[in-house]
Amino acid sequence: MASGATSVSTHILDTSIGRPAVGVVVELSVRSGPGAEWTPHADSLTDADGRCGDLPALPEGTTHARLRFETGPYLTHAFFPEVAVAFAVEPGEHYHVPLLLTPFGYSVYRGS
Repeated sequence: MASGATSVSTHILDTSIGRPAVGVVVELSVRSGPGAEWTPHADSLTDADGRCGDLPALPEGTTHARLRFETGPYLTHAFFPEVAVAFAVEPGEHYHVPLLLTPFGYSVYRGS
């Protein structure tokens, strides 16, 4: 990744079993302002550690990013078949956005 590039990473922890969530599809979308349309940027799949380590740098001019987690196929009885998290980004910053997941709830935060 180029120096100074804006980047996003994520991981999912299934807190109901205390283990990483493996094989969850994650879609990264971007937009260039609050009223702009979302544009798909990349898809990934969580690895054995629940991480997506292959998301590409965000395009120049991106002001918002969105991670959409397809949780339905992973969870046996998913109350939330998907989780979408949108957040503001600044040029040159790295954003790590973990998802803590259970069948009936979730939490996200800006990690490091």
